[in-house]
Amino acid sequence: MMLRRLVAILLLGCPFFVSAHNFVYGQSVPRVNITDRGELLFDDSDFSYKRWDSSELAGKVRVVQYIAGRTSAKKKNSMLITAVKDADFPEDRFQPTTIVNTDDAIPGSGFFVRGKIEKNKKHYPWAQFIVDSDGLARKAWDLPEESSTIIVLDKHGHVQWAKDGSLSPEEVNHVINLLGQLIEQDK
Repeated sequence: MMLRRLVAILLLGCPFFVSAHNFVYGQSVPRVNITDRGELLFDDSDFSYKRWDSSELAGKVRVVQYIAGRTSAKKKNSMLITAVKDADFPEDRFQPTTIVNTDDAIPGSGFFVRGKIEKNKKHYPWAQFIVDSDGLARKAWDLPEESSTIIVLDKHGHVQWAKDGSLSPEEVNHVINLLGQLIEQDK
């Protein structure tokens, strides 16, 4: 009898142990201010960076991908990125935000990682790309190293869904449906 209670308590507590992040649903992400690099801007074929603060996430519905600056991390949620592109959400109410932790990259590859980020910014100028050179958001949000974390935010910047690691096809569908619902509510 005691063993059953212990197992039940452990199973009920599993969701708290599985997730490595510290996001609270219905609230903003813990504040982060990235001053080294920050948001990548592209204007008239020139790239520049500006300081970025997580309070800037409010204003549009967003899917945020926080990834290590490694190919293996990028591949973990490529299925979701493709689904977001295919969904063709309205740019006036939705923006994908990719935050790349170049502090968590293979030594010596930072230059190449930034080059890929710049290439993506050219192809998707309406998307937001943030370079986190010191891994500040990973530390503030308690995220695992060498990983990919997906966060869905409503237009107020409040967390609606989050997961560390690869998403299953069912989770990708759930995220796309949730984004669609949040965008509809924003009309």
